[in-house]
Amino acid sequence: MSLKDLQERREKLLVEARERLDQVTKNTDESRSAELETQHDAAMAELDKVTGLIEREERLSKMEERAQSARENRRPTLGDGEARGDGAGEPEITYRSVFAKIVCGVAPGDLEPEERAVLKAGVSDLKGTGLEKRMQTAGTTTAGGYTVPTELLAIIQRTMAAWGPMYNEDICTVLTTTSGNALKMPTVDDTSVVAVAHTEGTALTDDGGSDVTFGQKSLDAYGFDTEFVKFSWELGQDSIFAMETLLGDLLGERLSRIANSQLTTGTGSSAPNGIVTASSLGKTSASATAITADELIDLVHSVDPAYRASPKARFMFNDSTLKAIRKLKDGQGNYLWQMGDVTKGVPGSLLGYNYSINQAMASIPASASASKVAVFGDFSKYYVRKVGAPVIGVLRERFWPDVGIAGLIRFDGELGVTGSIKHLITAAS
Repeated sequence: MSLKDLQERREKLLVEARERLDQVTKNTDESRSAELETQHDAAMAELDKVTGLIEREERLSKMEERAQSARENRRPTLGDGEARGDGAGEPEITYRSVFAKIVCGVAPGDLEPEERAVLKAGVSDLKGTGLEKRMQTAGTTTAGGYTVPTELLAIIQRTMAAWGPMYNEDICTVLTTTSGNALKMPTVDDTSVVAVAHTEGTALTDDGGSDVTFGQKSLDAYGFDTEFVKFSWELGQDSIFAMETLLGDLLGERLSRIANSQLTTGTGSSAPNGIVTASSLGKTSASATAITADELIDLVHSVDPAYRASPKARFMFNDSTLKAIRKLKDGQGNYLWQMGDVTKGVPGSLLGYNYSINQAMASIPASASASKVAVFGDFSKYYVRKVGAPVIGVLRERFWPDVGIAGLIRFDGELGVTGSIKHLITAAS
């Protein structure tokens, strides 16, 4: 199905889902209401699926455009617009073929002059900085320093934003540093201290009871890696551009999964303090397997109004929990969840607030009792510390004649203000 067909299908499903929802009123009998809700859920499930297909199609189209642009930009201009061998009928020297030689073990000094010109022109067209190398160690090239195409890093950054809400700077507050030294965050909570009535002619109290108490939290730099992904020497020669895209996506997905998981449920002990772990108790549900509309309202009001007014105030829960929430109604029979309008870029909302889907959280129905199935609060108070950008390493000796590629990432996460984000936990069985 083409992208246009998918977009038309999405609009049709949106209309159908809205029609089913609008037909459910307080006067609708129970059986008809259940039927309409089932039809609505089916339409929304298909809408989610189609939306996912559209996102993948758009993403694939952009990747194909980048690959085509890279192929065009990397074709050097040497007199007649092509770089060819000296003999008649010799194959064209392309950036792809030269890069394949480099990544599979040929030293730059062993290349022909024409090949070096092609390699230099190709990299300069992309970044203007010449040949880039990443080292296994700080020693000589025999210790493992080899060329990696610069596109990989950009692909990883884009992929991670698409995979994990907790690594997204639009959700949390992101601090990017060049080094991994510990960042100390001073904190202060003066909300419980008030001024007192003053009596004329009486000396002010000076017993230290109203002194400001400061605290401190730390953002460290915990490292995670993807392990090595290997590809054969033959594959490196035959389809190196496809491998760049494939490995960029693969490594990005692995890094994003661990980053999102740690920033969600990390223990805080030799690991990031995940947002769910760091959050305070806001509400305990009456059931071990379900939540109610009133309990979600209680969760919202367990957070101080000062944080609820933040532009980054939102809910976060698992997709299965969202499915259960979509069926909740208030006392007037109105759904708590509002659909929004995907055709206009208006997201769905819950009780007037945005929400994020995070599959690293426990879901409803919960697999275990006392599960933290939803959090709410000011996400700008959760700090994600990134140390530079993800690093790509290439190693050839260990896997020769094949090639191994691995990704590394360093980050940490911490809640700056206790009480700014709270969770809803299911009852213990």
